[in-house]
Amino acid sequence: MKICIFGAGAIGGYLGVDLSLAGADVSLIARGPHLEAMQKNGVKLLIDGEERVAHPTTTSDPAEVGPQDVVIITLKAHSVPAIVDTIQPLFGPDTAVITATNGIPWWYFHRLDGPLKDRQLKSVDPGGQQWEKIGPERAIGCVVYPATEVVEPGVIQHLEGDRFSLGEPSGEKTERVVKLSEILRKAGFKAPVRPRIRNDIWVKLWGNLTFNPISALTHATLGVIATEDGTRSIARGMMLEAQTIGEKLGVRFGVDVEQRIAGAAAVGAHKTSMLQDLERGRPMEIDALVSVIQEMGRLVEVETPTIDIVLSLIQQRARVAGCY
Repeated sequence: MKICIFGAGAIGGYLGVDLSLAGADVSLIARGPHLEAMQKNGVKLLIDGEERVAHPTTTSDPAEVGPQDVVIITLKAHSVPAIVDTIQPLFGPDTAVITATNGIPWWYFHRLDGPLKDRQLKSVDPGGQQWEKIGPERAIGCVVYPATEVVEPGVIQHLEGDRFSLGEPSGEKTERVVKLSEILRKAGFKAPVRPRIRNDIWVKLWGNLTFNPISALTHATLGVIATEDGTRSIARGMMLEAQTIGEKLGVRFGVDVEQRIAGAAAVGAHKTSMLQDLERGRPMEIDALVSVIQEMGRLVEVETPTIDIVLSLIQQRARVAGCY
């Protein structure tokens, strides 16, 4: 199986190293100093006190590697619409595309039974670029749990986690998703095939929807947000609104709101990715984590007063900072 990882930064590099060392045919698409370092020295992964080095094909040009069996996109969600033309050389007639991004994916309503079947989401796929040029039939869902970071060009530090939950939008256990799971497991990852991947998407989203914007607005860490009465109450209100939307769409939450908040509190002094992006002057994942929930709320006629307020505030904060 030929696997191309597009956007081989922290998560993509982590996947690339261990898949390559397990014998998979892997190529990485990256750019800038990170790409140059990988081409010169290989890709280095610092994990469990050891250094692993792999030498997969690395390039900035998808045409150099050609059609793939699987393309794993590890860019942040807001960056994907801009690269849909660039990735076309990676597609053959049966190429699967793994959307390893945070938030609600652009293909969410593909093959979802009900009146919203195949509805497109403007907030995460403006102009329908991904729907038209990638195609929802290629999509396989993926919920990413590991935490990693690029500590210097070409060097990935693994912090925690090794699970990448997979699932077809239809819920079927297809040959392609089973094969991908087997390859990931051979490389040492946990890669369960989930019959209801949207459930997993929403439980992770619960935290990203709430703690990310609140942290960017307050500059507080997870432990503070989840334990201080005021911010905890705001997070809880957002979660309950999102739960109502999710359940109207058939989602089942395996934990309750209090358990989810307690889990965040246990993480302690952690800066969310949105706060880190704000501090570094980078675009924040507002639309895939927050705007899309407001859009989905409108679709199922659920009011979202708390989400609406936080969304307006974080959008303005991002505009002022030049991060939106």
